[in-house]
Amino acid sequence: MKYSVTHTTRYDYPGDVAIGYNIVHLQPGNWTGQTCEKFRLLVTPEPLSITQRTDYFGNQSAQFNVEQPHRRLTITAKCVVDVERPEPPEYSTTSPWETIVAALVETATQEELDAVQFACPSPGISAFSGLEEYARISFPAGRPILEASVDLTRRIFEEFKYDPNATSVTSEIREAFEKRSGVCQDFAHFQIGCLRSLGIPARYVSGYIRTIPPEGQEALVGADASHAWASVWCGRAIGWVDLDPTNNQIVSNDHITVAIGREYSDVCPVKGVIVGNAAQSLAVAVSVEPIGDK
Repeated sequence: MKYSVTHTTRYDYPGDVAIGYNIVHLQPGNWTGQTCEKFRLLVTPEPLSITQRTDYFGNQSAQFNVEQPHRRLTITAKCVVDVERPEPPEYSTTSPWETIVAALVETATQEELDAVQFACPSPGISAFSGLEEYARISFPAGRPILEASVDLTRRIFEEFKYDPNATSVTSEIREAFEKRSGVCQDFAHFQIGCLRSLGIPARYVSGYIRTIPPEGQEALVGADASHAWASVWCGRAIGWVDLDPTNNQIVSNDHITVAIGREYSDVCPVKGVIVGNAAQSLAVAVSVEPIGDK
């Protein structure tokens, strides 16, 4: 499936901002089952320059500085992305989760060594006692890794409420756990924390979901905005499998991956520093439209 994506971010300031320094993760990467065919970044006011680079995790990022007084900053990313994800393996045929964890230490390949970094706590996903207790309900001894991970996805979907007012972008996962509510970022962070509590590598994925669903299907939660989900390491034979706890599904051709990291702060769409008026208002609009079947 091929998609046309437009992502517009607008900051309005009540007074002049003299200088703004920004880093954005808005260009979808070329990952397994996905190719970014076209990408264009438009910034108003026009920056002095835009520097493209590949970050530590292999994501495409851009840095730019606006060094003229302004009261509005508009960042628009446009791209065409082709998505054709491979079918996931049969859940019950995947290796027991303890085998996956043991291999990271005992017989690790380079790919497994790369995965180990995602088994450690990160600043925004700190460990606490309730994580492992919650996770072990889905991960009894000997259960296949993907079967257990899909069950954890289902439980988060069923037991947590989607509520944009429950948390903020800086909330810790303990808050979402205690409230049993939050948004896609919280659910992804919580699932990642659960997996890591058992020693299983898990990554944070930022991206988009198809805006207009196929005929007869409901729109997925997270459409018309940036979305986020988790990715679990299923061993050297399978690699990474992406799971969307907000929508209770394995990530499909309706999902577009933008960036991958340990947590939200590694891959947030737009971040920066301004010199001038500190107050601001933010508006974001995302459109993901299919432009034809392959």
